[in-house]
Amino acid sequence: MAITNVTDQTFSNETNEGVVLVDFWAPWCGPCKMIAPVLEELDTDMGDKVKIVKVDVDENQETAGKFGVMSIPTLLVLKDGEVVDKAVGYQPKEALAEVLNKHV
Repeated sequence: MAITNVTDQTFSNETNEGVVLVDFWAPWCGPCKMIAPVLEELDTDMGDKVKIVKVDVDENQETAGKFGVMSIPTLLVLKDGEVVDKAVGYQPKEALAEVLNKHV
């Protein structure tokens, strides 16, 4: 499954079912750029079990505010629309896979 960019308008529809990794990011954020290839690899490895979506915090401040995102990248794991895990800052692939495997 491909990584999807979601907006304030599409967020709830895209994240209300199953396990979803939400990446809150911005184009100007260095660590966000570093984690992008990690997310691509995770999508390749776990795309059948986990959906990955990206939220640009500059363009979607309502959603970022709703989840209290203060630093980026912030990664939330949602299960059926509820937050079940959170990581802030760059995370290596192995650490993210471990977090996701707890919820699939």
